[in-house]
Amino acid sequence: MTIVLDGASLHPAAVEAVASAGRAVEIAPAVHARMESARRLVDEIAAGDDPVYGINTGFGALAEVKVERDKVEILQRNLILSHAVGVGEPLPFATARALMLLRANTLAVGHSGCRPVVLSHLVGLLNAGIAPYVPCKGSVGASGDLAPLAHVALLLIGEGPAYIDDTLTTAKRALAHAGLAPLVLQAKEGLALINGTQAMVASGTRSLLVAEELTRLADIVGALSLDALKGTDRAFDRRIHDARPHPGQSTCAANLRALLDGSELLKSHADCGKVQDPYSLRCMPQVHGATRDGLAYVRSVLERELNAATDNPLVFLDGDSGMSGHDVISGGNFHGQPVALALDFLAICTAELANISERRIEQLVNPALSSGLPAFLSPDPGLNSGFMILQVTAASLINENKVLCHPASTDSIPSSANREDHVSMGMTAANKAWNVVYNVRRVLGIELLCAAQAVDLREGVKPGPALCAVHAEVRKHVPFAPCDRAFIDDLEAIEMFCAEGRPEQVVRDAGLALA
Repeated sequence: MTIVLDGASLHPAAVEAVASAGRAVEIAPAVHARMESARRLVDEIAAGDDPVYGINTGFGALAEVKVERDKVEILQRNLILSHAVGVGEPLPFATARALMLLRANTLAVGHSGCRPVVLSHLVGLLNAGIAPYVPCKGSVGASGDLAPLAHVALLLIGEGPAYIDDTLTTAKRALAHAGLAPLVLQAKEGLALINGTQAMVASGTRSLLVAEELTRLADIVGALSLDALKGTDRAFDRRIHDARPHPGQSTCAANLRALLDGSELLKSHADCGKVQDPYSLRCMPQVHGATRDGLAYVRSVLERELNAATDNPLVFLDGDSGMSGHDVISGGNFHGQPVALALDFLAICTAELANISERRIEQLVNPALSSGLPAFLSPDPGLNSGFMILQVTAASLINENKVLCHPASTDSIPSSANREDHVSMGMTAANKAWNVVYNVRRVLGIELLCAAQAVDLREGVKPGPALCAVHAEVRKHVPFAPCDRAFIDDLEAIEMFCAEGRPEQVVRDAGLALA
């Protein structure tokens, strides 16, 4: 199904469909008419003598410098060239495509004052499998993501590098591949392309989607660990969670009840006399659930931002917000503070899934805690170290996450001769969140390896049907470890297994749809 850009209905799943799966994009018919009306107002101002920011003036601290009519095109080009100063590794191909899509949707809102051809170029590049080359660092998140967005605009004007189907080439070749000519930007168009939060939102949206998948993966892996550790499902009784009705907590408890249903392992120790499990098992609903609720807040912020007008100044037509007359108003919708706070929270919320996962790994590998499992899950410990160092790897990733979870949004370094005297650091928050999400998936993969090994060591007593199916699928990719081997191969295989969403798919195929 084609994704239709109307400036009002873009959602995270559609972003990923275009960014990663190459879903076709088209522009809603009503968008062109609105853009043309807004553009006529910009052209009228550009033809006049009164200075209006972004149309016939300098930028930032140079806003009071009037630019002559015959130099407006030079002004817009210079703006792009001077602001495309990002550094560091480029954004992943799919993230760069998401960034371009989000910028297109912002223009489709109709308050930017661009010609429709600017939007058409962005959509044409997306449909041709092209992405801009965008370094991941260099934005302070106000006046939006200036440097990353300037690298997108470089592609439109035929400058710098770009990608065709994830292969690095030049912007000129990429445009030619799409059957497009380089744009000559008119009044306000350069500024309209680079003012906004789309880089942090593009990266943050993709991190959010992975983080949401990880909440379900954490439930699956945590349930398998609990079963292998001879834990109890009593703590997931619905009455407990109805008594403290946080939505995520209740959802997680329901998932765990369903995953553990029918477990032979649970029945095998029903009369063992054990009173309580450690928190990493007993409190999964409270911890995993809190992450779910936090991510729901992050989603609400990003969904609003996906369809927001975030450049400056904004062009308003007669009837907008119930007001009469046309106007061009300078404001601050480019400021990334709402997104920066949400993305810092995304990192913190998601990191907790790894924190509690590592504690379950310790329960599995430590013979003093593992309810009779051999030391480090090796059938012959001593001669073999077993899964000893996998826990160390998890601890290392968690330590890195603790550093990455220090909020970026609490910092502000003034820029542009103190005109931009408070900034959000939202792109830093986005970059950190992306790395945290990757680390969390790695830790959950390590736990899945340990839990699968532990199930095998329980001598044929099986977990519930859905978890049995997950275990069987793991064994198609990673065999049981009777002795030490190059476990790095296992780590890479389980990372791919989790990244592809196989555990959740296996559970679904077994007839269980997790919330």
